[in-house]
Amino acid sequence: MSMKIAIGSDHAGYGLKREVVDYLKEKGYELIEMGCMDGTSCDYPVVAKEVCEKITDGTVEKAILICGTGIGISIAANKVKGIRAALCTDAYTAKYTRLHNDANVLCMGGRVTGAGVALEMVDVFLETEFEGGRHQRRVDLITDIEK
Repeated sequence: MSMKIAIGSDHAGYGLKREVVDYLKEKGYELIEMGCMDGTSCDYPVVAKEVCEKITDGTVEKAILICGTGIGISIAANKVKGIRAALCTDAYTAKYTRLHNDANVLCMGGRVTGAGVALEMVDVFLETEFEGGRHQRRVDLITDIEK
């Protein structure tokens, strides 16, 4: 894989982040790992901002964020202009957020999502292209809200 991915978590998402990092490295992705690095408590809004800035500055194309439920980190990520972060719970939601929303950040909950489901979501999210067409107009409307 030639795609570079940013990945970050807080302490509650650290265990799942480790699983995802190992998996993606095995598949040949280049990773920028951020946030909690050892399970020590840290603040998910800070991690979300740092990771999302890697997208907005052009360092990476996509990112993955993990906190306990995925809710807090997705809310924080969506405050960053240019970010379309989606909290996903299965491969179906990961697929359709790429196809229809052109999401650039996958968010997951480390305390509510098992590794098998998470890795399946990661594959689908990273491999699914945006459909464009009628969905582009809607993505543009989302972007207009930021202005």
